[in-house]
This record gives sequence, C-alpha cells and structure tokens, in this order.
Amino acid sequence: MNIGQIGRPFNWIRSKGWIQLFTLLFIALFSRLALAETIENQAAHDMTGVFGFLFSYIAHNPFVFLFLSIAIGYPLGKVTIKGVNLGSTAGTLVVGVAIALPAFSIYGLHINAPGLVSDIFLMMFMYAIGMKVGPQFFSGLARGGLDFVVIGLIVVFSNFLIVFFGSKLLDLAPGYAAGIISGSYTVTAVMGVAQSAINSGAVKAPAGMTLDQISANIAAGYAISYILSSVFIILLIKYLPAMFGVDPVKAGKDAEAEFGAGGDTEALPSTNGFSNLGVLPLDIRAYRVDHQELVGQKVETLFHRYPHAAILKVVRGDDVFEASDNPTLQLGDVIGIRGDYHVLIEGGESTVGVEIDEPRARNVDIEVADIHLGKSEYTGKTIEEISKEVGFGIYMKALFRQGHQLPILPQTVVEIGDVIRVAGSDWCVKQAGKKLNSNPIVESTLTETFYLALSLLIGYVCGHFSVTLGGIPFALGTSAGCMLTGIIFSFLRTRNPAFGGPMSEGARSFLQDIGLSLFVAVLAATVGPKILASFQGIVVIKIAGLGLVAALLPPLLAWIYGLYVRKMNPAILAGACAGGRNSTPAMKGAQDECQSDMPAVGYPVPYALTSMIVLVLGYLAMVLY
Repeated sequence: MNIGQIGRPFNWIRSKGWIQLFTLLFIALFSRLALAETIENQAAHDMTGVFGFLFSYIAHNPFVFLFLSIAIGYPLGKVTIKGVNLGSTAGTLVVGVAIALPAFSIYGLHINAPGLVSDIFLMMFMYAIGMKVGPQFFSGLARGGLDFVVIGLIVVFSNFLIVFFGSKLLDLAPGYAAGIISGSYTVTAVMGVAQSAINSGAVKAPAGMTLDQISANIAAGYAISYILSSVFIILLIKYLPAMFGVDPVKAGKDAEAEFGAGGDTEALPSTNGFSNLGVLPLDIRAYRVDHQELVGQKVETLFHRYPHAAILKVVRGDDVFEASDNPTLQLGDVIGIRGDYHVLIEGGESTVGVEIDEPRARNVDIEVADIHLGKSEYTGKTIEEISKEVGFGIYMKALFRQGHQLPILPQTVVEIGDVIRVAGSDWCVKQAGKKLNSNPIVESTLTETFYLALSLLIGYVCGHFSVTLGGIPFALGTSAGCMLTGIIFSFLRTRNPAFGGPMSEGARSFLQDIGLSLFVAVLAATVGPKILASFQGIVVIKIAGLGLVAALLPPLLAWIYGLYVRKMNPAILAGACAGGRNSTPAMKGAQDECQSDMPAVGYPVPYALTSMIVLVLGYLAMVLY
C-alpha cells in the first residue's frame, strides 16, 4: 500500500464536508449532554459538571461566546439540503441562541455581550452595504428607467403592508412584525434597525412585556420566516415564466438579442471589478533590431513615429533598459514592443527585425488604473489626439462621464472630470496620469481609515437626529445613516475615484460579513433566554403563514405588473422580481431556467432600492406597531 492509498479515506472525509458533519454532531451532542445534566442538576443549578463549567466559562467570557457562535455558525450555515442552506448569518444566530438559551434556562446564567460591540459592527456593516449598492443603484436607475424602480417599490411596500396589518389581524405581539419583515425579505439587517429602534428609546414596551421580550420576538419572527422564504422564493422566481405560459429559454434569447449589444461592459470607477484586465487587443513581442534606420533613435521618438507600438524594454547583452530611461537603440538590441496585434503581426519583422524568444524583453507587468482628468492642455481633445500624445504603452479601455460609460471612439472628446480607464505598465500609467494632471487609481489592498471614520461619524450624527411627529419620535437611525453615507461616498467615488481614498473590495466584504455576524451573535446572547416565550400557542403557525405570504405575494404582484402592464421581457422581469426580493439565489434560479445570464440585467436597481427602503420600513414597523 502506498502513501496515496493511506490518504484516500481522509480525502473522502474532506470531499463529503467533514466540517459540516462535525458541526452538526457537535451541536447534537452538546444539546443532548446538556439536557441530561439538566435532569440531574436542574434544582440545584450544579456548576460542577462538565457542561456547568463550560457554560459558566462562556457566560463570564463574552468574547468566547461571540466567536464560538461564529466559528460553529458559519460551517452550519453552509450545510446544504436539497440545494438550500441557512447561510452564515442565520447559522450564527441559531448557534448563538442554542448556547444562550440553555445557559439561562438550565444554569441561570446570562451572557452579557457588550451592546457597544453590536452598535459598532452593525454600523460598519451598514456602511459596507452602502458602498456596495450605491453605484449599482444610481447607474442602474439611469440605465433601466422607471420600470425597475416601480417593481422594487411594489415588492417592498406590499411586503410591509402584508406583514404590518397581518400582524395586527393575527394579534401578534410587538416585535414579530419587524422580525417577519426581516425574515420574509431575507434581509437580516432589518433586525439591526429594529433593535436600534428599541435601544434608542423610540419603542416603549406595553404593559406586561419587557424590551428583551420584544427583542426575542424579533429574532423568533426572523428565524421562522427566513428559512421558509429562502426556500420558496427560489422556487417561485424560477418557475414564474412556466406558471404564466412563458417559454423561459426563448425569453432569455430574446433578452440577449435586445440587451446584448451596446450595453456597458466595464465596472464603474472604483467599484468591484474595475481593475479586471480582461482580453485586450494588445500583445508584447520581442524583436531584434536589424534595420539600420532604427539605430540611434530614442524610444520616445520612435513612439511618436509609430504611436500604435511602444517599446517598453531594451535588452542589450546582460543589461535591461526600461522605457522610462528613454534609451537609444543599437544594432542587435532586443526590444519588447507592446502594440495592437495586427500592427505587430503585419509590420513587426519588416520594420524592426526578426522576432525572437527573449523573456526579459516581454516581462512587463500590466495593471489597470482609473485616471480622473484634471484641468490640463489635453482636456477638450479627442481620444485619438490624447492617445498619440500621452498614450505611450497604455491602452484606453473605457471612458466615464458623471458615472456613465461613453463609447471610447477616436473622435470622442474628453472633458474635465471624465474618468479614463487605462491598462499598461506602472511607469506608463503614472506618466499618463501626470500629463493628464491626475493620480492614477489602481486596485489596492489598503483602506483609507480617515474617510471610513468620517463617513461613520457623519452617518451616526445624521441618523441620531430625530423629529417628533404626533408624539412619535422619528429618526433615520444611526445604522441607516451610516448606510446612507456609504451610498453617497460610493456614488461620489464613481465620479472621482480619488475621492475617499482606496477601499479594497476585500476590506468592504469583510466589514459586511463580520459586522453582521457579530451583531447577530450579540443579539442571540440577548434574546436567547427569552426566545422560548415567543413560541407559545399557535404563534409559530401564524409566523410561518404570514411570512410565506409576505415573501411570495409581493414578487408575484410585481411580475403581473411587469408582464401585463409594462410588457417587459420575462427573463429580465424575473431578475427584477428577484432583485426586489433581495434574493440572489432566486436570480440564479431564473438564470438556470432561462439558460441565460440576462436576468441579472433586471436585478441591481430593485435590489439596491429595496435594500434601503426595507430598513426604513423595518424601523417604522417597530415604532408604529
């Protein structure tokens, strides 16, 4: 038996998802042993057993509780059954409650996770969401027009009305409505806004209830409706075309024919994906200088003579000269030329000499950068003129004006404030930026902390400001305020990528992920001891029924409006309905059914619009209930 055969069982365990298996077994064993110890020691609250010691340690060390919830909740959320999973956030909530509930009910222990932790990370999460959806919202609004906006409004407001008045009709206690909105919309952040309404004093507990019980109702309403809506919204969006007699594959092909040409192909400035190099019509090839007319010529001089082919490196024996040195060519030099394919293929050897394999001449790192045009002698000139004068070694990929992509044609005139996306070597890009009176913005792993702190400060102050109407205090809320500043900052960065300093997508994604997870973990510590009281009687059935109606009826109404009133393409419409419901898996289901990526065209605007509005409505559901 060889070593590879010995390792096969372990490979099998890994391929079958051993982390998920371990997580489930851990939770089952943890709950079973805790229950056994409860039977033996319930009266005395014995803290001497194994689980008594563990729960005591966790209760006195909230840090351990928070990250234990996340460490177990994340892999639990990835466990997939029939293509459906909880997701990392709901998984963290479930695990957190599973720890906090027995800690209190069995041992009388409260896990006092600091509320400041919850507030800070929730605001960071909201800011990160704003940075994500801001460019999508404004660019998509201009591109998609009113139809996408109306679809988003139909979904989000009908969801609110169904849940709010449905909760009144079913006589559900305060807190359930906001939780059901959060779960049926699968937007966990609504829980954060609802909780902030409690923390700010905007919500008063009725007689016989405590604010902790209201918080527990929020979590209970969320947990039940989230699971059901996550499953059924995928099925609804996926099969909507077939339910209405529409051929989804034909709809996808029709949408490709209608939207496939002329649309924006580049990410907006400073948004995720702007630095993707893609496939360029350029290449770097190496040639030996055999023609006497090139001898004695400077690299920069040759570029002005041949603007479609720039010499980036010169290899002479053991020496390698960069284009920035502007070397003079000698007979026998090997030069690395970057230019259009057809130029190099047709004229390389006839103009320069024999093409050879010289890696040193072709070893040039290419980067993508956005250049915001300042006031210079080149503004007001055409792309063709700028290319000849400042385009040494760079390729102009895209042109943006006020957040909109323009055709980058030879006769297109550039103006102050435009953003040109270029691809080239570091030196070539910096040289172009200097001539255009700008600093090129490249993708970075750094994040400008000053602007992050400034945005959170402004968002907090604006969100904290309240106005009292009819005896009810209304405020944007600190978390929603931070989201709004994120939207504004991201919007301004698409106009001027130098604004706000760099913020890497990795950093933004991390803030979004860890921010919400820590908030949910703190929430679990708070509501865990009270959550069982939220499931008394037939309340579970009420939550499940109302949550399903609120999850499925709004997108159905939007579909009917788009299909019969606006005559929209069904593939695009399905994506818009999924976006209005904030369900990326549902949009993916529509793509699979249509055998096309076109549902994604209708997704961003309703998604971004409803991501903002549903938070406000979640807050109102708490204040007005």
